[in-house]
Amino acid sequence: MNYFTPMKLFKLYIISICFFSCNYNKVKKNDISLEPDPKNYSLEIVVDSISVPWGMCWLPDGSMLITEINGELIHFKDGKKIKIKNVPDIYRIGQGGLLDIELHPNYKSNGWLYITYSSSEGEGKGGNTTLIRAKFQKGELTNIEKLYKGNENTEEAVHFGSRIEFDKKGFLYFSIGDRGERNKNPQNIYRDGGKIYRLNDDGTIPSDNPFVKDKEAKHGIYSYGHRNPQGMVLNPITEEIWVHEHGPKGGDEINILKKGANYGWPVITFGISYRGFPISFYNEMEGMEQPVYYWLPSIAPSGMEFVTSNRYPNWKNHILLGSLKFGYLELLKLSNNKVTNRTKLLEKIGRVRNIRQGPDGYLYVAIEQKGIFKIIPN
Repeated sequence: MNYFTPMKLFKLYIISICFFSCNYNKVKKNDISLEPDPKNYSLEIVVDSISVPWGMCWLPDGSMLITEINGELIHFKDGKKIKIKNVPDIYRIGQGGLLDIELHPNYKSNGWLYITYSSSEGEGKGGNTTLIRAKFQKGELTNIEKLYKGNENTEEAVHFGSRIEFDKKGFLYFSIGDRGERNKNPQNIYRDGGKIYRLNDDGTIPSDNPFVKDKEAKHGIYSYGHRNPQGMVLNPITEEIWVHEHGPKGGDEINILKKGANYGWPVITFGISYRGFPISFYNEMEGMEQPVYYWLPSIAPSGMEFVTSNRYPNWKNHILLGSLKFGYLELLKLSNNKVTNRTKLLEKIGRVRNIRQGPDGYLYVAIEQKGIFKIIPN
């Protein structure tokens, strides 16, 4: 398998320093301007007083399950927030904590729900991202099964990922960020981190995963070369999995997942380091995927949803995602898998952590330090 070793990455970094000043300015910035907020909607607070509402989903009875990064799993029903018992121990540090939650597509018949969180289990100090499935019965989690734990624990406090999504065939996808170790993990299929994983719903490895024939590889990997994917959603039209991920200073991306594909981080990037130094002057390379869209400057995206509801005819079949950095919701209109228009919504609302379409067809947006709001079209 041809992946980039730390020595190869170091050589590329030295080359980048030598040539960065004359190459980075050649990066073509996306020329789609951000349209102003049309304000053709109103907001209704649904769940208040949640610090960081990371993930949310709906049970068949219409009540909600909400993950709070500090480790609380909340059952919101009949206007009350009920703390669910028997949640696994969370390794709470920086961006790590209780992360995403999703129901099995056949939840009504099997009762399985899936959760990602940061865990200190395993060898080494620190932690890494873990995926479990469990059942929710009488106010607590039961039948907990650990499906995947990222190895190579680290005390780095960043880039845990992590979103969960199912495709139409019932495969489970989830993300683990590069854990702040860009020169060790994303390009190395023998290490966890900087990857999108695909599993069967019981945690076993699909026989057609791209690296199952390599005995030493992490067989759950579906794609690699990712930085920190915090948005993942099934495109209901094409049935492809779309992800977005944080770039460094510039270069947040939206990508369409392909089996075994390399998305380039950190060998190619449209961004630079937070201190202004180059990471790589390459923004494309043979054998590495190009994004559907990228942001310069970064918006720090989190959460993503394809709108399918008839309640929002002007937004239907387009993407919504949150901006942590600038505190708004962004609408991306699409044509043939290309972004054609950007519109700012919920201007100055605060750090948008997640956006989901509920079973009632309304859109629900999770705002840090505030709670969860319903978007009501005028």
